Amino acid sequence: MRVPVPRSEGLRPAPVPAVRCAVYTRKSTSEGLDSDFNTLDAQREACEAYIASQRSQGWLCLEEKYDDGGFSGGNIERPAMQQLLADIEAGQIDCVVVYKVDRLSRSLLDFARLMDVFDQHNVSFVSVTQQFNTASSMGRLVLNVLLSFAQFEREIISERTSDKMCAARRKGKWLGGPPILGYDVDREKHRLIINPDESAMVRALFELYIERQSLLRVAQEANRRGWSTKAYVTKKGVHKGGGRFDKAKLQRILTNVTYTGKIAHKGQTYPAEHEAIIDKKTFNQVQQIIAGNRQNGGEKARNKHGALLKGLLYCSSCGAAMAHTYAKKKNKLYRYYVCTTAQKQGREACPTRSLPAQDIEDFVVEQIRRLANDPEMVDQIFVEAGKQRKAKIPTLKAEQKRLQRERQHKQERIKELVAAVGASERPLPSLTENLQSFESSITLIDDRLVELKNELVAINRKAIDRGGLTTALSMFGPVWEELYPGEKSRVVNQVIRRVEYDGAAEGITVALRQFSEGMDDMAS
Repeated sequence: MRVPVPRSEGLRPAPVPAVRCAVYTRKSTSEGLDSDFNTLDAQREACEAYIASQRSQGWLCLEEKYDDGGFSGGNIERPAMQQLLADIEAGQIDCVVVYKVDRLSRSLLDFARLMDVFDQHNVSFVSVTQQFNTASSMGRLVLNVLLSFAQFEREIISERTSDKMCAARRKGKWLGGPPILGYDVDREKHRLIINPDESAMVRALFELYIERQSLLRVAQEANRRGWSTKAYVTKKGVHKGGGRFDKAKLQRILTNVTYTGKIAHKGQTYPAEHEAIIDKKTFNQVQQIIAGNRQNGGEKARNKHGALLKGLLYCSSCGAAMAHTYAKKKNKLYRYYVCTTAQKQGREACPTRSLPAQDIEDFVVEQIRRLANDPEMVDQIFVEAGKQRKAKIPTLKAEQKRLQRERQHKQERIKELVAAVGASERPLPSLTENLQSFESSITLIDDRLVELKNELVAINRKAIDRGGLTTALSMFGPVWEELYPGEKSRVVNQVIRRVEYDGAAEGITVALRQFSEGMDDMAS
């Protein structure tokens, strides 16, 4: 006899708990991200399709996008990753879905830390293209093996890239980056080409620094003349550079070995494909001055012992500067000039021995005194001074043309900015600031153009007075004896450009600051 079993009414399957899924996407470079459908979109589409297939399990895709475009997987310092972790800690996520494991991280250590955070907040992890279950020990093993290979791949790519860059540098090739003042970029041949106008400015900056030996003073003079840093347009059409000089920008120019026709890489320099703007001798001289200023706290040290040739005397054997030093014996002061190469590296590095300071200083002062009593030397200086005044004309005219072209370029940029300001309902502060900056630059350029015009007129009209030159030189002796030590040092620095001491031949060469080499050199 069958007993009917009563049917239960109103019984339904228990509801499936919702699993809130966050999709994380990443791409190492920003290339192609501006297209309508990029790789981040493709990753998200695949992840969303996988989440939709798990709808019966209660999976729901969150609307929040966690996209890191242009960020490496070697670390977790990424905006979207940090937001993802913050939302996990806030309890807003139950599962993280990625297209591949290496999209989350390529570092085994970082990945272990992420998994620890996931475990602490009961968040599961799913890779769409690599099936595994992190709840089991085997799944964790497979995950770690996959991640180890991902990290290995990243390190191999990094090593290959580094090797390629080293090989290219050894061949003297330019590897990209923003152009520097004095050069333009030939994007077809991937090399630097000299910009004639800017290269003249670079040479002038090096000469000004040798003359004034102060980054601040040279930067102020460059700004006063209306000069500006390198202005260029990126591939995306963005205008950059073209600003005022400061100490940091100027130092980057003066210490850049690229200007000597070389390429620097990992502490080594290699001959480059591009042409040099600055000769090696001038570049080395500037580096010595910078190094000396750095040791003295950025300024010349107090010349308390009256060293007349401080910063002017050089060893002709090795090209290094000769430093002033002294010794005391029985309350008596003995002053010397010592080759810095021999001082730092020993006598084997340079044969030049120390030189009594008073002897060479007296010699140099005597050479200046002799000028007034030597008619032939006065004639040579008079002729050479006239030649130098006329030789300045091409340089001044070249600067004049360059500033005129730069002024025209800045005026065009002002028109573009004015149009942008007019088209905007609420002009951005950056547009207004750029507009004011360009207007200020044009004012400086106009002031410098007036100076150049007046200087050219003076050269063409005003001849050098030979009698005045003779009188000025003859007054040196009487005036010299009345000067204080500090004043004597300043006078010598204004008259003398360089003094070289040949330790082997015991010869001294004095070059005056205002006249060209060859006519103004006086050898003992």
